[in-house]
Amino acid sequence: MLAQAAVSGALSRLRSNARAALCSSWLTCYGQGRENHWQSSLLGLRASLPMRAEPRKKKKVDPRREQAAKERLKKKLKKLERAPQELIPIEDFITPYRYMDETRVRVTAPLSFEESERRAILIKKWAQYKHQQHRAEMETIRSLMEAQEQALKELRLESEELYQAAICRDNNLFPFERQEPLHTPPLPNYEAPEGKCNDITRVYTQ
Repeated sequence: MLAQAAVSGALSRLRSNARAALCSSWLTCYGQGRENHWQSSLLGLRASLPMRAEPRKKKKVDPRREQAAKERLKKKLKKLERAPQELIPIEDFITPYRYMDETRVRVTAPLSFEESERRAILIKKWAQYKHQQHRAEMETIRSLMEAQEQALKELRLESEELYQAAICRDNNLFPFERQEPLHTPPLPNYEAPEGKCNDITRVYTQ
């Protein structure tokens, strides 16, 4: 009996000590947690900031105003559909205003008498050269046409079929392609470098 009483007394003392320790630890945590007013108790219900705020109230929308806004939007869309389509301007055909200034005149330096005479004589010589070149080309063409007519007459005397085939139009003559002579022969395995291009073309949206 004495042993049981001693054991029960020891158990009661252990329970009281455990309760005291738990209470002191809870008070310590509570005191540390309450140092910041944004923090709640560790044993209590935790609530974040959005939960403390009042829910946002929905604005009441007048159905007549909403219907009027829709009608205005429909009218704008119909007006845009009836409007004529705007053509995209071709900037290459538009002369900038800075080039249309009449006061923008290039001043030429006056020429001396010797320089003006030299240029006049040079122009006369060039005109004489081009005139002689034109006469030589016309004479060559005339002689070739006469020789062609004579050859066709002789061919017609020999065979009518060959004459008809000779005066028939050649549909494979055009388009005419011809390789021009080059100053230097092409380099084998040459790769042209890629250049840089700054595209400043304007983009128009309809």
